[in-house]
Amino acid sequence: MTAALELRDIVKRFGGAAVVNGVSLAIAPGEVLALVGENGAGKSTLVNIACGLYRPDRGAVRAFGQPLPEGDTRAAIDAGIGVVHQHFMLVGPLRVWENVVLGKEPRRLGLIDRARARREVAEAAARSGLSLDVDAPVESIGVAQQQRVEIVKQLWRGARVLILDEPTAVLSPREADELVATVRKLAAGGRGILFISHKLREVMAVADRVAVIRRGKLVLETPARETNAGALAEAVVGARVAGEVLAELGAAAPVTASRKPQATSPLLTATDLHCENDRGRPALRGFSFHVGAGEILGLAGVDGNGQAELAEVLTGLRSARGTLRLGGAEGWARSPGAAREAGVVHMPEDRHRRALCLPMTVEENLALGHHAGAVLVDHAARRRTAGELIASFDIRPPDPLARAGDLSGGNQQKLVAARELRGGRPPRLVVAVQPTRGLDLGAAHRVHEALRAARDAGAAVLVASLDLDELRLLADRILVIYDGRPAGEAAPDASDEELGRLLLGQGVARA
Repeated sequence: MTAALELRDIVKRFGGAAVVNGVSLAIAPGEVLALVGENGAGKSTLVNIACGLYRPDRGAVRAFGQPLPEGDTRAAIDAGIGVVHQHFMLVGPLRVWENVVLGKEPRRLGLIDRARARREVAEAAARSGLSLDVDAPVESIGVAQQQRVEIVKQLWRGARVLILDEPTAVLSPREADELVATVRKLAAGGRGILFISHKLREVMAVADRVAVIRRGKLVLETPARETNAGALAEAVVGARVAGEVLAELGAAAPVTASRKPQATSPLLTATDLHCENDRGRPALRGFSFHVGAGEILGLAGVDGNGQAELAEVLTGLRSARGTLRLGGAEGWARSPGAAREAGVVHMPEDRHRRALCLPMTVEENLALGHHAGAVLVDHAARRRTAGELIASFDIRPPDPLARAGDLSGGNQQKLVAARELRGGRPPRLVVAVQPTRGLDLGAAHRVHEALRAARDAGAAVLVASLDLDELRLLADRILVIYDGRPAGEAAPDASDEELGRLLLGQGVARA
């Protein structure tokens, strides 16, 4: 059978270093191939070569038996290759349907047929099972919904090979399960699917075959039925780190011993918070909660229920009505600068928009937010601190002068985690939204340990995540938000059924 997509002996170097070194992969029509590897292992580089964004230094790309010209994105698109990248390629002010058809708009009598375009996009979303408000401006919807827009865009454009780069990184467990079912359905219809993920449970659920790339080389390729999560973890990060990660995940040993007893005195208290979202609609509707010193509160909720706005309120990025007290004091969240001065650190959902200055170096980004009041820059001390943080979080490449925009998405996330959790004075309040989005197993483990260390040092830690397994690992309590209101609280060992009812606003659970 002719492969839907074939990569032959691909080599790609940057600055003399081989990021991809002799990798060959093939995907058959109707097959799901999962590609797994550490951040910076070369996965995104392979994707960029497959879709014509990069020219390989050696090797060839074929689609349905036909060679593709090197570095020609239009030829790749015309051959039916569609890519959903980690970092979305959307235009914020445009509506969902306008983004989907952009550059390929249906026309009637020389004009854009808006009704037809809107109808076709809505139908493509419905067929794929990905619910979307097609009239919403993209800048007004959450990251999870933006992910769906990218997928629907490729399906509407008729992709016969679909490359999904971390497609479930910002989806809730239920949404991720629905996407897995959608991917299997698309493969059954004859599409070849390359599914890139760090989530081994999803890999085992969706894939026909699994390939592991490590430091630019293919180290494992196997039918999914002939492997398991432990073997894949070891191939990705090595035996020692895999053992630590699997222990945290409960595959080798429970982690309940590392959980702190519930705090008794609140450090952060929020009472009757009200605010609007970017479209002027209510986002928080009388939201009240507290977090104790030395406690991790997990915030669960389906995307778009107010958790993003809550994080912005707590970090001074959005104003709200109600009362906020940190250690008994008010007024600390009036601006981002005031919040930072009060000891608040923030790992935002959108690292490009809120956390990084991409043209600046890694070293400069690691110093952002920690230079207030400085008259002169101590370059030697800044370089030394950057080196320590790079080593501690294994940021790749380990070059403080590397441009932040040139790092892989996972390494950018590690940069943000290093700066916020270890880059300055110990925080009093940590607000972490999707803190391990796009991170490999080892990197996610490092971030989890840093969040626990902040808790153990006496900080109040709020972790908002769509990944219920992550909240179970980290949280002392789980609070569910629904439609801007508290839906109920649950213990970390609550069942999927119990949490699922709360996520849908059906009843209240008690810890």
